[in-house]
Amino acid sequence: MDIHAVHDVAIGLIQTHHWLDSLQQLHWHLPADLLVLEKQIESDLFGDVQRAVDHFIKSGQAWAFLIGLFFGYFIKTFTSFG
Repeated sequence: MDIHAVHDVAIGLIQTHHWLDSLQQLHWHLPADLLVLEKQIESDLFGDVQRAVDHFIKSGQAWAFLIGLFFGYFIKTFTSFG
């Protein structure tokens, strides 16, 4: 960072009515990468969900889930007193 920009910011903090000018001068000393605040991110929510469900079925987790539900209900039925 440029010494002049630091000095301008310090003066701007001391003199509150000039803080906008100091901030604007600091803005012009920033590298170009820091000036870009908006990035677009590509996302495909439906595609991500579809891939997750496909993986859940292909890996056998769906069968394990159904068997677990059956045995859990079976054990609950025979161990409850109601």
